[in-house]
Amino acid sequence: MSQRYQTVLLFGAPGVGKGTQGKILGQIPGFFHLSCGEVFRTLDIHSELGRVFYEHSSRGELVPDDITVRMWRENIHAQTVLSLYKPQNDILVLDGIPRNQHQASLMDKYIRVLRIVHLVCENKEEMIKRLRRRALKENRADDAREDVIRRRWDVYDAETAPVLAHYPAEIIRRVDAMGSPARVLQHVLEAVVPVQESHYVASLGQA
Repeated sequence: MSQRYQTVLLFGAPGVGKGTQGKILGQIPGFFHLSCGEVFRTLDIHSELGRVFYEHSSRGELVPDDITVRMWRENIHAQTVLSLYKPQNDILVLDGIPRNQHQASLMDKYIRVLRIVHLVCENKEEMIKRLRRRALKENRADDAREDVIRRRWDVYDAETAPVLAHYPAEIIRRVDAMGSPARVLQHVLEAVVPVQESHYVASLGQA
């Protein structure tokens, strides 16, 4: 691949609203949102990668990083073939990937990270309550268990939080995740609109 995808990463602990903000951004012309969870959900389990994914997930194991990145690559390539994502015009918005420093290193070949929106929640206990309410509302009983939620936070602290150190500090913007969705969106847009404008001007120059 001769050019890397111009990318914004949505980053933060479980429950901070990465998926919500990503979906909203994805509705704005010039942004294309893709979550790692969506990649897994749309995977054909009869394909080679699908069988590998199922083998690991059925044993309760994490999918190896190289397989995860390969699944992501194949999915985003399919989106470009279908013209759902147009790399020349669109900023790619990712959430849920990269999940650790090794994935970040593997993805450096494919994405150019222009901005990281770090959704921050200083009140961990309030966020755990939010996650439990969301899980009950969506009828996901297992995800409503406090021990499961705390385990997800522990994994995030140990593996995902250090990913921020992989990228230059000047591209990271902290956003308080505890406001209303509209207020959080306002601050997210403040972080990403200048990135989109620069990309838009650059794409006009290449036209």
